[in-house]
Amino acid sequence: MPKTSAIERNKKRIRLNEKYKAKRAELKTLLLNPEATDEEFFAAQKKLQKLPRNSAAERIRNRCSLSGRPRAFNRKYGVSRITFRELALSGKIPGVTKSSW
Repeated sequence: MPKTSAIERNKKRIRLNEKYKAKRAELKTLLLNPEATDEEFFAAQKKLQKLPRNSAAERIRNRCSLSGRPRAFNRKYGVSRITFRELALSGKIPGVTKSSW
């Protein structure tokens, strides 16, 4: 089980990302615009740098929603492989059965 602080830090990053997502996207489109003047480009770059570092989507770590495990994360179900197996074997995930051939 990971430290509670690591899980909470990731939750904070998710909240910050949601808060600044629109502003960050707007500034990035300005930066990618080839018709922007140098002044506009540098102003947008400065504003983007002023945004909180943890608001970037790249800093969010996919974690299991039940155990907080950061590795072997299954995106479709939002849990790690270990938790997924436990839930599937106990029948708590509808439509998932153990494979046999």
